[in-house]
Amino acid sequence: MSYQEVYEKWLNSPVLDEEAKAELRGIGEEEKKDRFDSYLKFGTAGLRGLLGIGSRRMNIYTVRLATQAIANVILNEGDAARERGVAVAYDCRIMSREFAEEVCSVFAANKIKSFCFNSLRPTPELSFAVRELSCFAGINITASHNPKEYNGYKVYWSDGAQIEEKQADAILSFMNSLDIFEDVKIADAKTTANYKTELGEDFDDKYLEKVLAQRINAEVINEEKDMKIVYTPFHGTGYRLVPEILRRAGFENVICVEEQMIPDGRFPTVKSPNPENKKSFEMAIKLAEKTGSELVIGTDPDADRVGVCVRDDKGEFVPLTGNQTGAILLEYLINARRHNGTLPKNACVVKTIVTSELGTRICEKNGVSIMNVLTGFKFIGEKMEMFEKTGEYTYLFGYEESYGCLIGDYARDKDAVVASMMICETAAFYAKQGKTLWNALEEIFKKYGYHSESVFNISMAGVGALEKMQKFMKNLREHPAEKIGGIKVGEVLDFSEGIWGLPKSNVLYYRLVENSVVVVRPSGTEPKIKVYFMTNGKTREEAESRVEALRKDFCKQID
Repeated sequence: MSYQEVYEKWLNSPVLDEEAKAELRGIGEEEKKDRFDSYLKFGTAGLRGLLGIGSRRMNIYTVRLATQAIANVILNEGDAARERGVAVAYDCRIMSREFAEEVCSVFAANKIKSFCFNSLRPTPELSFAVRELSCFAGINITASHNPKEYNGYKVYWSDGAQIEEKQADAILSFMNSLDIFEDVKIADAKTTANYKTELGEDFDDKYLEKVLAQRINAEVINEEKDMKIVYTPFHGTGYRLVPEILRRAGFENVICVEEQMIPDGRFPTVKSPNPENKKSFEMAIKLAEKTGSELVIGTDPDADRVGVCVRDDKGEFVPLTGNQTGAILLEYLINARRHNGTLPKNACVVKTIVTSELGTRICEKNGVSIMNVLTGFKFIGEKMEMFEKTGEYTYLFGYEESYGCLIGDYARDKDAVVASMMICETAAFYAKQGKTLWNALEEIFKKYGYHSESVFNISMAGVGALEKMQKFMKNLREHPAEKIGGIKVGEVLDFSEGIWGLPKSNVLYYRLVENSVVVVRPSGTEPKIKVYFMTNGKTREEAESRVEALRKDFCKQID
């Protein structure tokens, strides 16, 4: 069907209410094409898109369609799968609660149980719930750190990790075979209530108990319990459980940015609710300056990623990158567990291929195994599952450069709640020595070498975004770079051919002769190409200068 035909189908459907139809009548031709030239792409990251009426938008109809497709997959597995049911969570975003209610309604109409949280919760608690309740699947309504105009639909499977390609393909196959209006079942409120179990604060206690169990050194926390910690959830789901876990861990001086403790999907006090963006921390840093705190932490809207700001050697607040925070945590975890005798002999760290090689250096010098996986925490979750089944390794830590990590094996997704607790414990450990996390990072650089990384995003937004990204990657393959930043390219690894024992993926990995790396891949959740630059040097300045040269030259070559 053409986009005009799809538009007419929606406009004339008796299922759409008048408010939705009025919205459609008010859009122009370009907007019409953008909304109806296809359906939202469903993949291993589920759905994510702009809010609005249309087949390429997040709305109750596209949410219902995806849910009916998942219901069909579950029904094909038999009565046991129906009884196991689906865990459902949602964040602070516009329409998140309403979408979660639609999800439960569709499942009820298909006689499938749902276990839905009674209010917004962090993404990692959803992953934990799937495992704790032995659910067949899980659904989380969230668009993570995307702008307020977006929402999304993450799908998890019975292991607690986000779905793999085979599950995504099965769901997509059903979506393609269903009529979005005629083939979707919807239950009334009474029927939905009969199939839905509400999860409340008592379930939070089970989750927080697992998180608290990851604490290593309660004694050092007790000695530094008055350490000032400034925290912001950026109006998101961490607003309640992050301060609570810090309190349970033993910290008594957590100072919250009150204006940002109010859940609000419009994110009124920040331009972007992304902890990767230093500007998001402006209010938190002002509060830290006022109160004399050395540490600022902030969690993204669905509380699976955490950002950290610390005072540098000049006393000014600077953000740590995800790579730097990961390295600090990794160094502390290995040494603290070795000190108290809990470091397994077969301990293994898992990181993504776009995450700094500083982690590799740390593991190598400490006799700890480390594995690389494709970008996406589900691949770290796959390794965790494998370790659990084979016993060959014991999972110690998993992390990625995009500010996500997991300590402990109670979940299969990154967790900003446990990360916040462990960042504060690590800060307390160094504070006892009269040091800050900035000092800790400098010590790590001196011990393992100065590393620097940068990420550059190439926007492909608009009509035909997917085709633009495919064309961009095709061009890079047909015209491989010989030098980047003046450094010779030693080899180009094409992950679409399947290498390192990893699944095939649309990723190009440039290994340069001077231990530098450039990785290029299309984003799995947004219409953009992501380019990662990683290098090192004898000093911080040299490493940073090198990575900037790589970035500038690569951008010049693609202009």
